[in-house]
Amino acid sequence: MASLTQRTSGLVQRRTEATRSAAADKEREPDGEEEDARRGDEEEDDKGDSKETRLTLMEEVLLLGLKDREGYTSFWNDCISSGLRGCMLIELALRGRLQLEACGMRRKSLLSRKVICKSDAPTGDVLLDEALKHIKDTQPPETVQSWVELLSGETWNPLKLHYQLRNVRERLAKNLVEKGVLTTEKQNFLLFDMTTHPLTNSTIKQRLVKKVQDSVLEKWVNDPHRMDKRVLSLIFLAHSSDVLENAFAPLQDEEYDLGMKRLHTLLDLEPEKESAKPNTNELMWAVVAAFTK
Repeated sequence: MASLTQRTSGLVQRRTEATRSAAADKEREPDGEEEDARRGDEEEDDKGDSKETRLTLMEEVLLLGLKDREGYTSFWNDCISSGLRGCMLIELALRGRLQLEACGMRRKSLLSRKVICKSDAPTGDVLLDEALKHIKDTQPPETVQSWVELLSGETWNPLKLHYQLRNVRERLAKNLVEKGVLTTEKQNFLLFDMTTHPLTNSTIKQRLVKKVQDSVLEKWVNDPHRMDKRVLSLIFLAHSSDVLENAFAPLQDEEYDLGMKRLHTLLDLEPEKESAKPNTNELMWAVVAAFTK
């Protein structure tokens, strides 16, 4: 009788432990939405880079535009400011934070559709989170073209000047300093001193340039929908920011001509048609339309 009681109590104890173990496993499982958001962020990161050297689209465009030794962008480049704001919108879209409103029965054009906040989960990037907060808090919503202008401060409405993101290039350069890509120096320009950010890690810059070159040469697929969305966005926005030539300049004449020919193939695409195809990011094409219209 005593042995039967011991066996019964042992069975109950094992069942209790199994129940506790299952409950603990369930608690350790991440929330479904959080896991999806995390996985989405990881999928959009550059697979070949370490965590320390993963760059956002804004950082990649700025790095292409920076002079390696001097550490600043060309004084004559007046396109990069708006281009960096376009990068922010696409970066947020690729991370699942923004989307375009539904087009409805009467299909609206990409540039007439409003930008909607899909998720306000922090991205971990101060500039992106600042832009996301502006978009989330703004009612009624604005279009892609409007957001590029508002975030750049290019508005005649004094009531909307608070949307401007200030010192974007300097803040991005500081991010690249923290990631070990650039360093910080002071240079004297006769009448004033300027903080500059010369290149220190040439490997990362070379890898970025190679990625751009390969996308239109060795890894050319002749179909934008088979290209990585991040690389495709980089090409469009680097061109709109007038820094893409810096990636093509080292090429031999034949490769340069072929690369430019394929680039123009991409630039001649019609965003409205491309965005209507399956598995596309409509907001990405809306930003492309805003810069190529």
